Amino acid sequence: MTLFEKIIMDIQGIVEDLKKIEHGFRHIMVAVDEIFAAEGLDHFGIASGLLTEGSYQARMLGTHFLGLLAPVDQRALSSLRDVVVRDEHWRVQGMLAKAFDYYCAALGYEAALPEVKSWLSDPDPKLNRAVVEGLRVWTGRPYFKAHPEVAVSLISAHRGSDSEYLRKSVGNALRDIRKRHPELVEREVAGWDLTDPKVDFTAKPTRKK
Repeated sequence: MTLFEKIIMDIQGIVEDLKKIEHGFRHIMVAVDEIFAAEGLDHFGIASGLLTEGSYQARMLGTHFLGLLAPVDQRALSSLRDVVVRDEHWRVQGMLAKAFDYYCAALGYEAALPEVKSWLSDPDPKLNRAVVEGLRVWTGRPYFKAHPEVAVSLISAHRGSDSEYLRKSVGNALRDIRKRHPELVEREVAGWDLTDPKVDFTAKPTRKK
């Protein structure tokens, strides 16, 4: 048996073990770290193959794998944006958010701003949410900690989204920021049209202490 064949068998075993665990992300990350440490493998090919698996745990594994690759492999970043975002399982979408944050952290949040803005301006609300949710707590991240007004502006742009899933994330993210910057968030929300039910829905979490 070649080393490659052994690694593939190991991955299959890892996937089978992951299928037995329904909650959490940490075990997925640990499993990917084990595979990622193996040299001489087509990591992108392995990650892409995992995205086609039937179990959401395997697809979460592939998503986190792509997140590790994204800072150094444009193909991985593109797969997160174009392939993973279409996955219907909410846990996979949760892992997409974490993968995008890993990409931003590795690149540097200020350097990643063009990609952050690009994902946020995409018409797909799941892609928007991956950013809003992935970077929480925004003002705990470098750059946004020093520039909370930028975070508030970027997040607030989706206050009237047709997607309740996204609006809930926006409201919660702004509530997080309000704990450190109450005047900033209150000033932002004061300028919203709260007669719009969608916008009012987003504003509600920001009023909670």
